Amino acid sequence: MRCPYCKNNDTKVIDSRAKDNGTIIRRRRECIQCGRRFTTREEVDQPLLLVIKVDGHREPFNRNKLKQGLMIACTKRPISSETLDKIVTKVETQLRETGQEEVNSQEIGTLVMKELKLVDEVAYVRFASVYRKFTDKAEFIRELNTLK
Repeated sequence: MRCPYCKNNDTKVIDSRAKDNGTIIRRRRECIQCGRRFTTREEVDQPLLLVIKVDGHREPFNRNKLKQGLMIACTKRPISSETLDKIVTKVETQLRETGQEEVNSQEIGTLVMKELKLVDEVAYVRFASVYRKFTDKAEFIRELNTLK
């Protein structure tokens, strides 16, 4: 690994730690020449996962977009950013474990709702109301009754 300060190619690893269920390795390194320290992150190159949207178009799976949707559903709820990251990682892992290169957006929504239901019922209902596109209050009440 090349030092970002002096551009020397000779560095040594001081510390390594796994992050995000072992999908990312964080390494603390020290340059042999200048002695300065820096951090690197290594992750496995995953094959591209495509999401098939409701209208039929495809787009690459985007962790940030999924987390943004979760953050909206969890507005003013006592849910940490770390918890949301764990949900996103768990959903992505489940999708990748299927071995499919393409996944329906409905599958993603179902997995997210399953995880949110365990974490916070209010956030679950918020997410479900957008994901399932309730058209009247009866549908909304039926969903609330499933929580009882």
